[in-house]
Amino acid sequence: MFKKGKRLAALCTIIFVVLSMCMPCLADETQKTIRVGSFEDTFNYVDEHGVKRGYGYELMQALAGYTGWKFEYVKCDWSNCFDKLENGEIDIMGDIAYTDDRAKEMLFSEETMGEEKYVLYADLTNTDILSSDYKSLNGKRIGVVKGAKPEYMLTEWENKHGIHTEHVNVGNNEDVKKKLANDEIDCFVSLEESIWSERGISSVTTIGKSDIYFVINKERSDIKQELDYAMRQLDSDSPFFKDDLYKKYFALNYMQFLTGNEESWLEEHGGIRIGFLDNDPVVFSMDKKSGEIHGTLSEYISYAKDCLGNHTLKFDIEAFDDYDKMIEALQNNEIDVIYYASRNSNVAEKKVYALSNTAWTYNLIAVTNKEDFNENDAYVVAVPKNKVALKQHIAYNYPHWKLVDCDSIEDGTNMVDDGKVDCFIMGSSQVLSFDGKKNFKIIPLTKTMEACFAVKDGQATLLSILNKTIKAMPSDMLTSAIAMYDSTAYKTTFYSFLKDHLVVVLVLGFSIIIVILLLFLNFVKNV
Repeated sequence: MFKKGKRLAALCTIIFVVLSMCMPCLADETQKTIRVGSFEDTFNYVDEHGVKRGYGYELMQALAGYTGWKFEYVKCDWSNCFDKLENGEIDIMGDIAYTDDRAKEMLFSEETMGEEKYVLYADLTNTDILSSDYKSLNGKRIGVVKGAKPEYMLTEWENKHGIHTEHVNVGNNEDVKKKLANDEIDCFVSLEESIWSERGISSVTTIGKSDIYFVINKERSDIKQELDYAMRQLDSDSPFFKDDLYKKYFALNYMQFLTGNEESWLEEHGGIRIGFLDNDPVVFSMDKKSGEIHGTLSEYISYAKDCLGNHTLKFDIEAFDDYDKMIEALQNNEIDVIYYASRNSNVAEKKVYALSNTAWTYNLIAVTNKEDFNENDAYVVAVPKNKVALKQHIAYNYPHWKLVDCDSIEDGTNMVDDGKVDCFIMGSSQVLSFDGKKNFKIIPLTKTMEACFAVKDGQATLLSILNKTIKAMPSDMLTSAIAMYDSTAYKTTFYSFLKDHLVVVLVLGFSIIIVILLLFLNFVKNV
């Protein structure tokens, strides 16, 4: 019996080892391989470093987290992609607009992949095409995928504006680049995407947009079922995933140009007059000895004046010591722009001004000595009295807080220490100001402040010009500048360090003196 037991145990061990070795194989066999049609465009492509990228690629990889699919990418183009899908060479492909005819031949995903915009592009520096005059397109050769949705959109747009052009068939982006270089086309229709700015290509106008879907081989309803589930789950878990992905791959980043109307406005009006508060060194400061100016306003003007390809902007700045006086000057047409206002629609309505696109964002922290701090609770909050836009932001996003003015960061922290307020609000880049103050807790706030330019209601042309300067700026340029000036404007001085650590400094000083005296006495004794 003992020998039989040993044999049985040995047999079980062998079976366990064999099964363990086979498990990876079994897992690989159960993992479904999905053949994806790849157009080698912005949806699926391999960059110059051999890295796979694209809107469709990243979306499919995110969905694979729910489906467990393994992907095999099959290269195809518009001329054969549908044939490959129908005959089973590929199982799924993306970036397809819905039509009733297609729905008879293939399965569409229940949820959309997103929305795509089709833009008419041209090199405005080398042609007589004007973005402000669509009639300048008459007789031009436009590259477009013939027989596909973009051409239908283009034809409809041309009919609407009474324009007559010649349509030239193009394939992928490489074909467009080739035909442009060979002077076979004057302009072209493509997806809204940033890659064209690298070649000096500008957007003329958006000609149309449509929802796009994944399409699946009609015999693979199993894939559709799993895909629909994964897309619903992704939308539930990460509602803005597709929006963020769209910004990454398709947000326009082209050279900004003024329209004829905007140029005329500037010629008639002269320099753009910007008002600002002169009590904030982060916005503007001047070295009295050298005359050198610093601050985010100087950074903005330095970049914005030459950021529009066909015009140099001129700016005049005017300092104010009171925010209400600056708003009054705006309404009296004494200045054109307020630099800056918080994105607070309620205040904008009451003060009768309009807001530009977001120029920069500002992350905030609450400094408190409370054990438990929840920003959704009601608090008495100290805010620097010169930070009017910050007050606008807090009042709009935290209406349950009571705001109290303070003169400075030091004053605000003293008010927290003395129990006069529950917390003090400041920018996250100033956090080093509290290094060593162990009784304070640093709590990041969830609602980021958006800073905008404010113009008088009805100044649509000026608003458009300012928005173009913001679009032309490198991403987060002013946000980074704010962080830099914010952190240097409030560096800890030796005096403030001494004041904050007086006891430690005194104890350390006395200790050093005693040690020196003991060493001296010991030296004298030995002599």
